[in-house]
Amino acid sequence: MSKFALFIILCVFFFPCMAEDDNFVLVIDPGHGGKDVGAPGVNNYEKNINLEVALKFGELVEERMKDAEVVYTRRRDKFVPLQERANIANAAKGDLFVSIHTNSLDKRNKNRKTIKGTATYTLGLHRTEDNLEVAMRENSVISLEEDYTTTYKGFDPNSAESYIINEIYQNHYLEQSVNFASALQKEFVATAGRVDRGVRQAGFLVIRETAMPSVLVELDFICNPTQEKFMASEEGQEELAESLYNALVEYRKGSHAAKAGQFEPEKKPEKAKATTVKKDEVVYKIQILAGRSKLPANSGEFKGLKGVERYKDGRIYKYTYGSTADFDEATKILRSVKRKFKDAFIVKYKDGKLE
Repeated sequence: MSKFALFIILCVFFFPCMAEDDNFVLVIDPGHGGKDVGAPGVNNYEKNINLEVALKFGELVEERMKDAEVVYTRRRDKFVPLQERANIANAAKGDLFVSIHTNSLDKRNKNRKTIKGTATYTLGLHRTEDNLEVAMRENSVISLEEDYTTTYKGFDPNSAESYIINEIYQNHYLEQSVNFASALQKEFVATAGRVDRGVRQAGFLVIRETAMPSVLVELDFICNPTQEKFMASEEGQEELAESLYNALVEYRKGSHAAKAGQFEPEKKPEKAKATTVKKDEVVYKIQILAGRSKLPANSGEFKGLKGVERYKDGRIYKYTYGSTADFDEATKILRSVKRKFKDAFIVKYKDGKLE
């Protein structure tokens, strides 16, 4: 027997898990469950829609992606605490975490029965009051858990201050999370005929605690009877699941399939090329720092970056680098900047205001 053949036999018997190292681990999190029903519709609860779409999404992945492993945080109508959902994902060493939800508006909102559209969230400080409201609603489930203030280190889901503090936990995998979220929004429009409400950022606890690229998707508004009917239907759920699957295929192509935290080497960042922006056009910038200190333009904290801009959000000074109307260009700048600021992330402006 040759030495090479002996080596192969030893690998098979003593290292059986080596062949699994390249498996892509997808963690699917059907939001709410059990005593936590989520947002109510006329005839359905959010928890049931979330679960049905999640299971259909997982089935497509298992059928069509032979190198992928699907892990669920729940597969039945069961209450699972937010921290436990993150624990399941982290224990599985997931490559991507997708939390599935449906949206709603307060009963007093006059647009409650007409609003529609899907949005995908990545981790970040609330950018608008709407984003903060959604984050507060989804995070409020922790009040059903015993001693939640200890589990979540004093986090108060109803306090705006907690969301300011939450920014220090900014996801290290934001770039990849945004890549998947962007692909997903395109698919929801093309495959499921949804209205695009965009990629957003908010302080969701369940994706804050996951050590991998993570998103939370709001499929549509269950408070709108028409959208509720679509999401509760077999056809609607299949289209939503197909959208999720197609986005995953797109995400896994090229550099998006890289393991979390691994980025291709980039050249040393130079001064970002500014883009002339027309009125009403969206502008993307890279946030590199945030804190209570007002830094001078030549501060060493900027690590050599030129043209850093500063703005104040409440009591916090925030510093951004670069300005472009092209999201792909912003992504390239982000990759370069991450060599100096690993927690940098993209922020979106419209008419000079954060969205």
